[in-house]
Amino acid sequence: MLVTLRDVLQKALKNDYAVAGLVTLGWEDMMAYVEAAEQENCPVILQAGPSCRQHTPLPVLGKMFNYLAENTSVPVVAHLDHGYSEEECKIAVDCGFSSIMFDGSKKTFNENIDQTAKICEIAHSAGVSCEGEIGFVGYSGGEGSLGTDPQEASKFAIDTNIDAMAISVGNIHLQKNKEGSLDENRIRVIEKVTHIPLVIHGGSGIPVEQRTFLSQNSKICKFNIGTELRSFFGESLRVAVNKDLNRFDRVQILSDIHRPLVDKTRDILKALKPVSS
Repeated sequence: MLVTLRDVLQKALKNDYAVAGLVTLGWEDMMAYVEAAEQENCPVILQAGPSCRQHTPLPVLGKMFNYLAENTSVPVVAHLDHGYSEEECKIAVDCGFSSIMFDGSKKTFNENIDQTAKICEIAHSAGVSCEGEIGFVGYSGGEGSLGTDPQEASKFAIDTNIDAMAISVGNIHLQKNKEGSLDENRIRVIEKVTHIPLVIHGGSGIPVEQRTFLSQNSKICKFNIGTELRSFFGESLRVAVNKDLNRFDRVQILSDIHRPLVDKTRDILKALKPVSS
């Protein structure tokens, strides 16, 4: 079933768990993520990030996400990840996305507030959730992260009326190992001055134990996971291709990846679920 980000994160906030925002690149991983969520009986957030949108147009992605949501009993959020313009966010809303994330984190503080608030109003008027980001989250081997200022986070959350807030607390995009660690002291200060669900981008670089702990013991209700699953997909694809060098049909090759990817995704989902599950 198709739901909004607010639907799943408010429930997670009240019941001390987190939901995985899984970065998608194509039909094969989308199917695997939803099947894993079905088997774990938990919600899942399908995310179309910039690289996904370069490969497949938003109208097509919207239909793919909606088809998968309509054909499963678990809650599925169709989410635009890192929308960088009002136009892009409007297109996503018009294409059936139930949630959008506007990333104004590299703009000035006031510009970020003003633009995020405007886009949030557009989303809410269409019954769509909106996530914003305060404090730029950098990239492994690229620009460094800028830590989120708690007082700015408080004002940002209030003035924009967003449903979820992505923060920079030691997390880094595209981190291949799990040597990163979140600044729990900064998280606690942010929690004291804001009451909306918090989001961690670059979740692949965070040790699983810390993901689990913060899912159950903080207001972090969403961990974005991309690199971890993309790396696994690539490794599995190499194995499938080399298994039989005479095979050329990509449907046959990709079919070998499905079950391992479902199992890998289930492990990620399990680490974020409530204790009683």
